[in-house]
Amino acid sequence: MEPLSPILFNIFVATSAMGLISLVGTITLIFNKKLLKDILIFLVALAAGTMIGTAFFHLIPESSSEIGIHTTNVIVILSFVAFFILERILHWHHHHQINDKHTIGTINLVADGIHNLLDGLIIAGAFYTDPSLGFLTTLAVVLHEIPQEIGDFGVMLHSGMSVKKAIIANFAVSLLSILGGIIGFLYIDITTSATAYITAFAAGGFLYLSTSDLLPEIKQENNRSKAWVSLGVFISGILIILLAV
Repeated sequence: MEPLSPILFNIFVATSAMGLISLVGTITLIFNKKLLKDILIFLVALAAGTMIGTAFFHLIPESSSEIGIHTTNVIVILSFVAFFILERILHWHHHHQINDKHTIGTINLVADGIHNLLDGLIIAGAFYTDPSLGFLTTLAVVLHEIPQEIGDFGVMLHSGMSVKKAIIANFAVSLLSILGGIIGFLYIDITTSATAYITAFAAGGFLYLSTSDLLPEIKQENNRSKAWVSLGVFISGILIILLAV
């Protein structure tokens, strides 16, 4: 049996660590149900802020540097429309449910899955270039993943999932980073040219979910104090990503 490639080993360890990051949502389990219910709107606000920040400060600039801003914008818009169509299909499928929030959770999982796959591809490319760059890239990805994963956990709870199902779903989707890393290792030449397009598509998904689903949820908050705190958390989410990039 041939020894495992050091590059593949590093990629696997780094992307596995990324998968474990999703479990940070379990910190919410220390709260009682009433407190958990009270902070859900803030987790949704955090998710909205980190998604918008990731799209504008991380994904769009990275994509445009490779394929140009015009092509990037076209893909972002196409992705935005694609997620709109997907949500309409999911909504029609669940039309019998009143005030159905299930689609928000599903859309969130799809967008996050694409992003995690992309993270794996990026990490693989970095390790191919240089091990030190790979570890630095992993650290950078982790810094912006932590607040986003906490927010995603809140979004899934807000969509009606139980705590157990939200943890399992979030963890399962996060494992796509490992798949992305393996694909990146096996098909580095193909994935290098495709990454910029996937990046732009992920940006469109994040922008759609945050502006179409999450921000409207925040705007429905009638408690003035909670509304102002939610605004602060939303802005903080954007700033966290800005400082982490």
